[in-house]
Amino acid sequence: MRRILALPSLLLLLTLAVAAPASAATRVIVLPGATSAEGITPAGGSTYYTGDLVAGTIFREDVKRGTAERFIEVPSGQMAAGVDFDRRHGLLFVAGAKGGKAYVYDVRTKAKVADFTFGDPQTSYVNDVVVTPYGAWFTDSYHPQLFFVPNVGGVLGTPRTLPLTGPGAGGSPDTFFMNDIIATPSGDTLLVAATTPGKVYKINPRTGVTAELEGVDAPNVVSLVLEGHRLWAVQLDDKISRWRVDGDLSHGQPLGTITDPLFDQPVSAAKIGDRLAVVNSHIFSGYPPTSPTYEILVVGA
Repeated sequence: MRRILALPSLLLLLTLAVAAPASAATRVIVLPGATSAEGITPAGGSTYYTGDLVAGTIFREDVKRGTAERFIEVPSGQMAAGVDFDRRHGLLFVAGAKGGKAYVYDVRTKAKVADFTFGDPQTSYVNDVVVTPYGAWFTDSYHPQLFFVPNVGGVLGTPRTLPLTGPGAGGSPDTFFMNDIIATPSGDTLLVAATTPGKVYKINPRTGVTAELEGVDAPNVVSLVLEGHRLWAVQLDDKISRWRVDGDLSHGQPLGTITDPLFDQPVSAAKIGDRLAVVNSHIFSGYPPTSPTYEILVVGA
């Protein structure tokens, strides 16, 4: 959903010198006919894709123009939690939430090219996905495991399950734990947001060994954005905390907090230059949510 991006050293130093506590929303993009909203992913240029959690609809936005359209309609019963885009092959990976489901769409044809069921269909909740050079990793919010789908030249392989060990191996059929997942550009390190303890964990994708990103305390964290040594933690309590992390992603230091009067349970974010595109979930209005609109807020990072 939210990949790690490279950042020039000069820009990093300039950014770390300024730790403004808040910024105002500069643009509101309403998702037409949405019944909920969750994941967002960049698709190149000013194009982004966002998923309707409950209805499963995929929206396409042009953040430069401030427009959004219904892009992929899906059958009743499909959901769309986290999303991430494989630009090389035009494949949109969607975490399907309940039932251990996940889907892959070809954005050129809008056709569904894969339909997966991971874990235990009765208890697994596939919450987010990140695309790496090797394939796509999916989280399970109720079990200490990740699911991996190989992707070689746009050809998807047989899924496998990676059991997790260490402090980030939380969750049970009765305990919600992992939410968002991101990856370094090489795909050799994964980071997950653990909502219940409000922590961020690093995962070795080869061994499943986890370690806490120490110093980062983000209650109700649901989503992450990492650019160079800057980390943004999207929190359901209407704020986004900013952190500086070290090179091996083992420690973090606070840089301030982004707030906005229009935040209403922000649930995910993506980088747009020096701004963030933040998805408002309105999830505390009930389940399914009952907000009359669901929107993306473009705010300063």
